Amino acid sequence: MAKQLEYHTISEIFTRFRASEPEPKGELTHVNAYTLVVAVALSAQATDAGVNKATKALFEIADTPQKMLDLGEERLIEHIRTIGLYRNKAKNVMKLSRILVEEYGGEVPSSRAALQSLPGVGRKTANVVLNMWWRHPAQAVDTHIFRVGNRTGIAPGKDVDAVERAIEDHIPAEFQLHAHHWLILHGRYICVARKPKCGACIINDLCPFEDKTE
Repeated sequence: MAKQLEYHTISEIFTRFRASEPEPKGELTHVNAYTLVVAVALSAQATDAGVNKATKALFEIADTPQKMLDLGEERLIEHIRTIGLYRNKAKNVMKLSRILVEEYGGEVPSSRAALQSLPGVGRKTANVVLNMWWRHPAQAVDTHIFRVGNRTGIAPGKDVDAVERAIEDHIPAEFQLHAHHWLILHGRYICVARKPKCGACIINDLCPFEDKTE
């Protein structure tokens, strides 16, 4: 775990991220808040590309909680069978859809506590929805962000909660809205787990990582 970088260094890092990608976007396909919740819930231990492939036809016929309930669990399973843990995820999608219909009038709530009360929705999923749909500066820490935060010293922490707090505490406010997308994309395509592409990294000179590659 690298030491926490100084404020001015972090500011320079995110200035470069912003210059490279001013409006970073999440890669999960969705058409509204509900389909975003479902897509993120399905993405646990699965790739965004795999989820997008499975939900393409699904969201054309079930883009609201009521339509998902009308579809039914078995037909939902037919769509998401290629995704890991699909049976358990299908059960959660049906349960959360019923709760949304019965308790929230079919609308997705915009509070973290309400989102986390839904089956299959943890803090990370709630933060993704808050950030991507309602544009709250919520930080959803996945494996990519955890790795980048610790490897670079941008947001070191022993667990995901500590990394989330480090992002909130140490990244300047002007970068908070897009911080988690910049970090995810950097971890997914440049600062990869086994052989980071340090030669192609725009923050190479600011990063204290000792085992840099060419």
